[in-house]
Amino acid sequence: MEAPATYTDPTTKKADEHPVRKVLVIVSKGTLEDVYAGLIMANGALMEGMEAKMFFTFFGLEAIRKDRQDHLHTSTVGNPAFMQKMPTMLGGLPGFEALASAMMRKEMDKLDIPPVSEFMEMIVAGGGEIYGCKLAVEMFKIEEDEFIDDLAGVITVGDMYALAEGEGAQIIFI
Repeated sequence: MEAPATYTDPTTKKADEHPVRKVLVIVSKGTLEDVYAGLIMANGALMEGMEAKMFFTFFGLEAIRKDRQDHLHTSTVGNPAFMQKMPTMLGGLPGFEALASAMMRKEMDKLDIPPVSEFMEMIVAGGGEIYGCKLAVEMFKIEEDEFIDDLAGVITVGDMYALAEGEGAQIIFI
């Protein structure tokens, strides 16, 4: 039996040919779109055979808190790219943010993008690691038992930079 024909883009590099071998994704914001951007970048790196680590700091910590990670909101105020044909003051109306967040989740469901909790489980199962920022954890007085079970640790900024050591490492800040 003949193998099915496949197409490989000749410009696509194989994992061992990538100059980037490791990515460290820093997520500092807790909005739905910012957290998903980080998750997609980390997952994409893993899918390309790269090492991926995520560091959540400041409001990004919301994404790794058990009770909050699947209840993130879309930023409607101060987001000029959101609904460009509408006056920005609409973003501040009561209930508008909840409506926008529900619409964003609906569109992600259509694309079969999992909830934040499931996405993080996939990243960890794929070999990725998730860390929280010690300074932000102390500043916001968050107890470690509030975090997801898959958290690899709460670390300092110095520890975070050590995660990015090595040839072919890239830091992505979101």
